[in-house]
Amino acid sequence: MFDRDVETMPRSQLRELQDKRLRDVVARVYDNVPFYRKKMRDAGLTTADIHGVDDLPKLPFTNKSDLRDNYPFGLFAVPQDRITRIHASSGTTGKPTVSGYTAYDIEVWGELMARAMTCAGVTKNDIVQVSYGYGLFTGGLGAHYGAERIGASVVPASVGNTRRQIMLLEDFGVNALACTPTYAIVLGEAIREAGIPLSRFKLRAGVFGAEPWTEVQRRHVEGLLNIHAHDVYGLSEVMGPGVSIECSEQQGMHVWEDHFIPEIIDPDTDQPLPNGTRGEIVFTTISKEGMPLIRYRTHDLTVLDDTPCPCGRTHLRMKKLTGRTDDMLIIRGVNVFPSQVETALAGIEGVEPQYLLVVRREKNLDTLEVRVELAPSLPSDEVRGIERIHDAVEAAVDSLLGIHAEIRLVPSGSIPRSEGKTPRTQDLR
Repeated sequence: MFDRDVETMPRSQLRELQDKRLRDVVARVYDNVPFYRKKMRDAGLTTADIHGVDDLPKLPFTNKSDLRDNYPFGLFAVPQDRITRIHASSGTTGKPTVSGYTAYDIEVWGELMARAMTCAGVTKNDIVQVSYGYGLFTGGLGAHYGAERIGASVVPASVGNTRRQIMLLEDFGVNALACTPTYAIVLGEAIREAGIPLSRFKLRAGVFGAEPWTEVQRRHVEGLLNIHAHDVYGLSEVMGPGVSIECSEQQGMHVWEDHFIPEIIDPDTDQPLPNGTRGEIVFTTISKEGMPLIRYRTHDLTVLDDTPCPCGRTHLRMKKLTGRTDDMLIIRGVNVFPSQVETALAGIEGVEPQYLLVVRREKNLDTLEVRVELAPSLPSDEVRGIERIHDAVEAAVDSLLGIHAEIRLVPSGSIPRSEGKTPRTQDLR
């Protein structure tokens, strides 16, 4: 599923395609979605004002609150009888955010996920175990479509029952695993604890997404499962998994720019930022029929990299997520992202990349406790070894966060895991 003509398209030709598709989608939402028509009129815009990508900053943003305000089907751009699939993700108000797909949208999704899995090295001769959840969540079906489109054999394991998951991995000779990175760690740790030699598995590749993870976690997963772990990105509002993925170079996730236009903005000023600058990533869908989105604010923080990739693909790359604008903790006036803690743990021997931030308010003062798991094997001089590990973690965390945190080292496996997205914070204020 390597589409050389598209994936290595010259940047100038890719921009021409984006310009045309952007004009088309703006016209479609203006004509068919009252929400967008009003937003554009309020901004003093008509479709004639949008000629291409350079005009994107003229258009208003779309926020998750807009999806809730138009619940359930107010943002659909086609008649209901053309909607063949409805997905939804959890919302903060109790109502989910809804996404509608036409048959064409599902076809494109399968194609892009097939591109993504090809980037991760999956072939038609492989067996792929999909351990994302199926249902309203887009993860399971997205990975399933991609693997089937390549021609691989799919094991739709979904989530849960870790013992059975491991049995399937071993007995079926599974070559590629698709799940969240934290569940990959759950599986790897369970295999290690059961004493099953990795030589009994045929795993080669992992396609992990649905939550931010760092290079430290990547190395941990690769060591546990003896695989190459690839980061895949997506969100149900935009499409689902497969918006971008790492190639074999593992130096950022290629965004499929023939279907999505990414921007980086300053989350405080809403102004566009140049490529290479950290900010909030914003997506405009330029081929989706059912529910196109214009300048959708993801709240995910990353960097866009438009330098040439050694793999030959010309679609720009987004770096690993470094946090979210809406999961940021403000502790004594300091902005803290959970992923910073994992960065601080990099290179410290004796700890696992499993952590939990607990924030409390004591006597009107915010306090931060960072719980970190010890590695299963400790230095021979256990007490003194733990003291050294504690001091190293404390110094690294304090230095990176800019505030003091109480470090609590806990036994391996004691921080709760999740088969879905693993929570990294407990804000008890």
